[in-house]
Amino acid sequence: MTTGELAEALRSAAPPALLDVRWQLGGPPGEQEYRKGHLPGAHYVDLDRELAAPPGPQGRHPLPDPAVLAEALHRAGVSADRDVVVYDAGPATSAARAWWLLRWAGHPSVRVLDGGLAAWTAQGLPLSTETPGHGGGDFTPVPGGMPVLDADEAARLARSGLLLDARAGERYRGETEPVDPRAGHIPGAVSAPTTGNLMEDGRFLPAEKLAARFRDLGVAGTGTGVYCGSGVTAAHQVLALEAAGFRAALYPGSWSEWSADPERPAASGPLPG
Repeated sequence: MTTGELAEALRSAAPPALLDVRWQLGGPPGEQEYRKGHLPGAHYVDLDRELAAPPGPQGRHPLPDPAVLAEALHRAGVSADRDVVVYDAGPATSAARAWWLLRWAGHPSVRVLDGGLAAWTAQGLPLSTETPGHGGGDFTPVPGGMPVLDADEAARLARSGLLLDARAGERYRGETEPVDPRAGHIPGAVSAPTTGNLMEDGRFLPAEKLAARFRDLGVAGTGTGVYCGSGVTAAHQVLALEAAGFRAALYPGSWSEWSADPERPAASGPLPG
């Protein structure tokens, strides 16, 4: 969704529920940034506490308890018959996690603001520091709306289909690992950093260019999965794939779950292994 489309929708008789999902690994906390200024009418939703369960054996950002997710979405005014728009600071990394979770939970109409807050302010559109009250939403999450992979399924897909690694290339190659227990990648996975989905201004490439990128990576319509560090940037990849006309499964545990299991092998270098 473009900034112009969102501005028009917010002026309509039936404006969408608007979710601010700003987050970045290591901070600053997104809620602090939200309070400094956000899109008018937006509710803040916390990725760590509301769009994920506590870290554990299933990774740094496991899928949330549906009841916890429901409470956050109700506060933000999300109902099944109301459109939802999500945004973050710019490149849609955390916004894509919210988009994916709402789709996974069965919401029929969720869109991401392309370019996020940066695109909105670049157009001279207004911000607000007012925190809206409880939105009175009534959406009930019903998990299963998007395909997911567990570790065993990801391992098989890396050999029998196509498993894309959405992390930065240096993490895929095993040159560095700033967060998780071990460096490297799932054997057989193909490097596909999410930065390759974006233009210089943080907006997505046109659909035809995304499609060309994914075809070059081996995407052929079916049998594609995506993982990253903890299931956040992988959602960005799933969103880009959908924009390009492809459907892909997400491995929520991603490298944070895989690398914590000493029985799981790790490959390194530029090739799938």
